[in-house]
Amino acid sequence: MLIGIPKEIKVEEYRVGLTPDSVRQYVSHGHKVLIQKNAGIGLGCSDEHYVKAGAQITDEASNIFGEADMIIKVKEPQPEERAMLRLGQILFTYLHLAPDPDQTSDLLKSGAICIAYETVTNQHGHLPLLAPMSQVAGRLSIQAGARCLEKERGGRGILLGGVPGVAPAKVSVIGGGVVGEHAIIMALGLGAEVTVLDNNVETLERLDIRYGVGLKTVYSSPTAIEDYVAGSDLVIGAVLVAGAEAPKLVSAELVAQMQKGSVLVDVAIDQGGCFETSKATTHKDPTFLIDGVVHYCVANMPGAVPCTSTFALNNVTTPFGLSIADQGWQEALKNDPHLRNGLNISEGQITNEAVAAALNQAFVEPKMVLGM
Repeated sequence: MLIGIPKEIKVEEYRVGLTPDSVRQYVSHGHKVLIQKNAGIGLGCSDEHYVKAGAQITDEASNIFGEADMIIKVKEPQPEERAMLRLGQILFTYLHLAPDPDQTSDLLKSGAICIAYETVTNQHGHLPLLAPMSQVAGRLSIQAGARCLEKERGGRGILLGGVPGVAPAKVSVIGGGVVGEHAIIMALGLGAEVTVLDNNVETLERLDIRYGVGLKTVYSSPTAIEDYVAGSDLVIGAVLVAGAEAPKLVSAELVAQMQKGSVLVDVAIDQGGCFETSKATTHKDPTFLIDGVVHYCVANMPGAVPCTSTFALNNVTTPFGLSIADQGWQEALKNDPHLRNGLNISEGQITNEAVAAALNQAFVEPKMVLGM
């Protein structure tokens, strides 16, 4: 199979679909890899590194989309990339379709086979291809939030961990999953006063046992969210409903009640955001103010640390990509129900139930598409 790796073109996105080591694995399995010139420069991997691993270099993305059997990316394809996809071509990347009807429409028209990292599962019901970027985003959320609390960035002028004699910042993390737990790790490590809110008692029990009295665990009800958000210096939105649009848990009215200079970091922005006042921003222009509250809503947070992010992502995506390349997408999905859950669009049909429901479109069972 010919694997195509275009250079990412989303604003301030420096990650790349394959590292040189992953290229080497594909080549060792008998596949060919075509990568766009300078695609890996953001993580310190030159074209020479890729050539040494066995890849071929091309100047233009159009050559990759025109020739490759499978396109491997990091971020969702941009409009000009979607226009180059063709019938039966495999696209393996993050998609986040639920809040994005335009992308969904273009992918349906393309006739491509679109497999989304974020809905591939494992035997425990977890999302293994989302987990590493969730870990990165969770940790980055605290770094970003701490910077936003600085006065010159619109914040209250609070040091997250305080100093002897001065209280630390109050941090509320909404959601105790992978993003939330890694935000907790960073916030506790910096000495903040941390509360996590989640509507799963087992999750709260697990976090309580793991982090002890340093972490407050609170069942996430509307009243609890109102109480803790209003009194927080920094709120991390770490909510995920697999494949679906994120629920709006913090209303505009609640944001207006927060102290001026407080900070909201919406890690769920890729899925539409969990704060009513959120709108997607970029690394170049990451924040905006509403009612004096700083909003940080960068849609590709892990792109800020492309080296860490790309290597972490490849650790988990490469085995699945090799399965698709070795067996063909149909056999690979027939043989692996967890990879099959990643199929979001197949030749003009939506094959993920949550995406179809979010966009009010028809849903087709992946097994039907595969003739199972």
